[in-house]
Amino acid sequence: MTTARSQLISVEATPYYHCVSRCVRRSFLCGYDELTQTSYEHRRGWVEKRLKRIASVFCIDVCAYAIMSNHYHLVLHINTKRVHQLSEYEVIQRWLTLHQAPVLIQRYLKGEISSKSEQKACLAIIRTWRERLCSISWFMRLLNQFIASEANREDDCTGHFWEGRFKSQALLDDKALAAAMAYVDLNPVRAGVAETPETSDFTSVKTRIESLRQTKASAPSLFPFAGNPRKDMPDGLPFRLLDYLKLLDWTGRQIKAGKHGQIESRQQPILARLGLNHQTWLKICTQIEKGALIGSPAAIQSALPSLNRQRRTGLQIP
Repeated sequence: MTTARSQLISVEATPYYHCVSRCVRRSFLCGYDELTQTSYEHRRGWVEKRLKRIASVFCIDVCAYAIMSNHYHLVLHINTKRVHQLSEYEVIQRWLTLHQAPVLIQRYLKGEISSKSEQKACLAIIRTWRERLCSISWFMRLLNQFIASEANREDDCTGHFWEGRFKSQALLDDKALAAAMAYVDLNPVRAGVAETPETSDFTSVKTRIESLRQTKASAPSLFPFAGNPRKDMPDGLPFRLLDYLKLLDWTGRQIKAGKHGQIESRQQPILARLGLNHQTWLKICTQIEKGALIGSPAAIQSALPSLNRQRRTGLQIP
């Protein structure tokens, strides 16, 4: 039975979510279809370009992404602080980047609103748009609708392109967040379509590494790494980028068949900081899609009221 989205996404429980959308048809989202001898590789660019465009408009940050042959993964952060800081005109400008303006809003922008009832109606519309700018459901809707329309037009067909609603998982603590990001960034390696994270096309880790090689502080389209949690911490992921890359490299060596490698304890600061041993970490990174809630038993228990749930189910991280 389908679970209500209100029981899957609640910013009071956590601002971080792992989302997955899969194709419903046998034909590919991207990649090369051996059966029909048709390449859909160019569609990866569609998804990545649209993803970055929507992220530049919404107050939802992209922490990680991987665009595969018939599905894609995202780790998203709901930035409520940013959306509340937007002025009414900034909300309008952002929303109209992706939508047509209603006549009433056009008049509002021209200063042609005179009555209190019209003013009230305009403010109600702006309030709705503000809420949508930090809604993962609307974020995914605008991404999937666009890709479905483009793919159907190219395939000269109609009908559903995606396998129903997108799947979402609440990431309730730093351990769950790190595990989900690693799972997403290592997807091409685990699928055997890339040898290393830095050669994994259309992934967030490759984008981050390319920015790092260009001596940029962070990739402009992605939620930055803010470093270890501390007082007056800036907006960003609660890890260091270099720690995360080391963790990713170590995890990839353990998971990929035929690869064997070890890493010294001093080169794994993030594992020690999160209190995870190697066996637990590898279990999490290979089973991340099981369950709608991901976190420690205590984190899952405390999130149940916010998500209108009673049972403590999901992937529990010791």
